[in-house]
Amino acid sequence: MKPIIFEPEIKQSGSINAAFVEFPFSTEELFGKKSQVKIKAIFDGNVEYRGSLAKMKTDCHILGLPREIRKKLGKTFGDKVSVKLWEDKEERIVEIPEDVMQIFNLNKNAFELFEKMSYTHKKEYIRWILEAKKLETREARKLKMIEMILAGKKGI
Repeated sequence: MKPIIFEPEIKQSGSINAAFVEFPFSTEELFGKKSQVKIKAIFDGNVEYRGSLAKMKTDCHILGLPREIRKKLGKTFGDKVSVKLWEDKEERIVEIPEDVMQIFNLNKNAFELFEKMSYTHKKEYIRWILEAKKLETREARKLKMIEMILAGKKGI
């Protein structure tokens, strides 16, 4: 499939620090799907991203633009961004760092619940742990993650 190219404006989601772009085409016509479409994208020709086009009580599908992507692009709300995207049919796998796997080995129930989660929720937990700047913070987050998973919390 040929990539789809468009240049939307980055929009702010409500009053929070969350951004998205509107997908100006029909997902049903392009992908045969009315609901979520997993995609790979390249922003401004050099920043790669894996995400999803989703209907979020909006007239059209939208593509979230995470803070780290906006930071790499040096862009914010109101700026234009070049988007090149195509459907992502590859399986999405979250790499679990060895130290996180060690804590899961001590908490089999938490690991089983984690394995049943969506790719996005798994990714959130692992990213939260990896973003810790101090070793103590990383260790505390691993323990907190186990507590949250056992309490039924799907994501951060």
